[in-house]
Amino acid sequence: MVGVVEYGYTSLNKFGEELCGDRVETCVVDGWTTLVLADGLGSGVKANILATLTSKILCTMVANNIPMQDCVETIIDSLPICKVRGVAYSTFSVIHVNDKGEGYLIEFDNPQAIYIRNGRTCDLMKCQMDICGKQIFHSRLSMKDGDSLVVTSDGTIHAGVGMILNFGWLRDDIKKYIDRNIKPGMSARSIAWLLASACNDLYVDKPGDDTTVAVVRFRAQDRVNVMVGPPTDKNSDQEYVERFFEPGVKKIVCGGTTSQIVSRVIGKPLTTSFDFPDPEVPPIGYIEGVDLTTEGVITLRRVLELSEKYVSPNDLTSKTFVRRDGASKLAQILFEEATDIHFFVGQGVNVAHKGLPIDLTMKLKLIESLSANLRRMGKKVEVTYN
Repeated sequence: MVGVVEYGYTSLNKFGEELCGDRVETCVVDGWTTLVLADGLGSGVKANILATLTSKILCTMVANNIPMQDCVETIIDSLPICKVRGVAYSTFSVIHVNDKGEGYLIEFDNPQAIYIRNGRTCDLMKCQMDICGKQIFHSRLSMKDGDSLVVTSDGTIHAGVGMILNFGWLRDDIKKYIDRNIKPGMSARSIAWLLASACNDLYVDKPGDDTTVAVVRFRAQDRVNVMVGPPTDKNSDQEYVERFFEPGVKKIVCGGTTSQIVSRVIGKPLTTSFDFPDPEVPPIGYIEGVDLTTEGVITLRRVLELSEKYVSPNDLTSKTFVRRDGASKLAQILFEEATDIHFFVGQGVNVAHKGLPIDLTMKLKLIESLSANLRRMGKKVEVTYN
């Protein structure tokens, strides 16, 4: 199966530190996704420098198929020596996987990775390598649809030490927590948030160590078309809607005038809900053949606000959206479900906005900002202006 590799991570800074001593670096080259989680010695600025150098060097070299022996030697030669401890040290986990789910995992001194298949955790087979006097563990990956791989810094297993737990959060207990709380279809970002948020609770909101959870998930492609605004030429409504109604793709229509155009062209009635799950978000509508119908600018502005929190690696608010308002429904589809998103943006003058502080420029900026955040989530985004 040719699928999509998605990834996400959440980091907690050690209490009192402005910089995180963990660093996650990702890149996609020639169909291969590389993710590196590095944990620098200590905390604060020094740890951040060690982790940043390690993650950037490893990600670049592994993505370009440099042998691991050379990668580790480069890390050893490149890291600055800590004047206090007299060593240059950073642990790391490297995931390198292609769009068929095949690849490998490399681990050095980070907690052992956790694999998730069919909603249950398990362990990967691994072999030991000795490189430059360091014990490196190598695991082969053959990921199936829905499989996830979780890598963490040691802040996870230290969570709760001397506070809620005597000996920290044992790895078996972490696996049990994931087994109990993982939901079908949960994205990589949501899994990372779920585990990091639990660590923060064990630390009682005052992490005693930098804590990072990074997840790579292999999944099937899920394409979504989003129509926003009427086209410039009213005579092109038919063609505009026909291109939007691509088979095998989820369809979302944003905007009252846009919804009326779609309803008229496809010959299906538009009905509007009178429920207000969120008083600040206009109610949704319904058109047969359309997966979601919402109001336009106000709803998109709320979705943009939600996307700012979603992409932040330090934000601990929920990454799944269960509320029934239009913005939450749209965020759930775009952030959690979609892999490929195509915006059909009409640049026609919307008569419904006459006399309101809403203009075309505002709408275009909203789409531009939202698209940028979706790309930061790892989505493939295309914008077509009509």
